[in-house]
Amino acid sequence: MAPLPAPSPLPDFVYKITPTAPPDPIPEQYPLSELDRQDGFVHLSASWQASSPFHIIQSKVPITADLFFKDAVSFYLVKLRLANFDPASVKWDEVDGTNGCPHLYGNFGGQDVVAVKEFRRGEGQTWKEVFAGDKGAWLE
Repeated sequence: MAPLPAPSPLPDFVYKITPTAPPDPIPEQYPLSELDRQDGFVHLSASWQASSPFHIIQSKVPITADLFFKDAVSFYLVKLRLANFDPASVKWDEVDGTNGCPHLYGNFGGQDVVAVKEFRRGEGQTWKEVFAGDKGAWLE
C-alpha cells in the first residue's frame, strides 16, 4: 500500500464495516478483527471519494463493501467522528479499486462512536445499489 495525502477537506466521519454486531455497550477499546491485528491498523472507509480526473464524488462505503463484503447479505457500519483521532494516527493509503482508504494506527472505543447501523441487501443486489437509495443518506 502506498501512502496518499489526506483528502481536503477531511470528512467529518469515517466508518468501520463489521460483519457482526459490535458489542453493546461498545468498550473503551474496540475488539480488533483478525485482519486489523494482522495488518497493525484498523481498516476504515470514508463515505465519499473524489474520482480523478473528473472529481466525481462517489460513495466509498459501498465500493469498499462490494470489494471486501461481496458475499455478505448484511453488515454493520460503526460511524466514527474523525476529529476524535490524532491526525498522525490516521493514514490514507492506496488500496486497489478504492482510490484510498483511511487506516487508523491505534484503536477506537465507545467514546468515538457516533452511531451504529445494520445494512442488508436483497438477493442479487450490490452494496452500491443498497446505498443508492435512502440508506445512503445515513452516510455523511
